[in-house]
Amino acid sequence: MTAYVFIRIKADDPSQLKDYQQLAPSIIDKYNGKILARGGEVATLEGPEEKRRIVIIEFSNLADAKQFYHSEEYKRAIELRKNVADFEIIAVDGVNY
Repeated sequence: MTAYVFIRIKADDPSQLKDYQQLAPSIIDKYNGKILARGGEVATLEGPEEKRRIVIIEFSNLADAKQFYHSEEYKRAIELRKNVADFEIIAVDGVNY
């Protein structure tokens, strides 16, 4: 079943994420992920206004999403964004029709 990873990012200076942004897509690809949304315009429809950068990644299944996040490659990418931005990351199973 398809799974989705949602990332909310707060960065005071997004230019400091450049190294992370260059590395992360290749790691996502390696674990069968596909970036669906990355940093586009956000429109809050209900609740508190969302001002963070939003990234949505599709994976073949939840196991691939978890394997991506816990991989040695992504641990190195996390180090590139450490002390630069605050990330909130969740993974959720898609709907099985």
